[in-house]
Amino acid sequence: MLSVIQRVREARVDIAGETVGAIESGLLVLVCAEPADTDAQADKLVAKLLKLRIFSDDAGKMNRSVQDVPGAGLLIVSQFTLAADTSGGNRPSFTGAAPPEQGRRLYETVLRLAAERHPRVASGRFGADMQVHLVNDGPVTIPMTIR
Repeated sequence: MLSVIQRVREARVDIAGETVGAIESGLLVLVCAEPADTDAQADKLVAKLLKLRIFSDDAGKMNRSVQDVPGAGLLIVSQFTLAADTSGGNRPSFTGAAPPEQGRRLYETVLRLAAERHPRVASGRFGADMQVHLVNDGPVTIPMTIR
């Protein structure tokens, strides 16, 4: 499972001019399932997101997780383009992404597990044309692969 995690001051997802998911401070997580991914990778991703120490402590060191920051949320957005392969030319191939039905199921599993373990979870909409707005904090942007 591929993901890009951004520490944000705020983030939201709009679809057709309507905000469908928003958080104040926290993590914006772009997620892409790959064909070999299972619920086990979804579980590992959520566990890692909740424990990832990328928020500053009182000394200014990245030593706190999203669970340690009062009010911090997770905005989780599906993004199959993370699997882009650009090695064959100028038009990316997305064959590395899971088929849509598997991708949807795993994305929904990530959302369910996150909501079970964290009080503030928002999302985009699988397969929709979304506009993602964010104010990156730091900036802190971390690519992560879960196998």
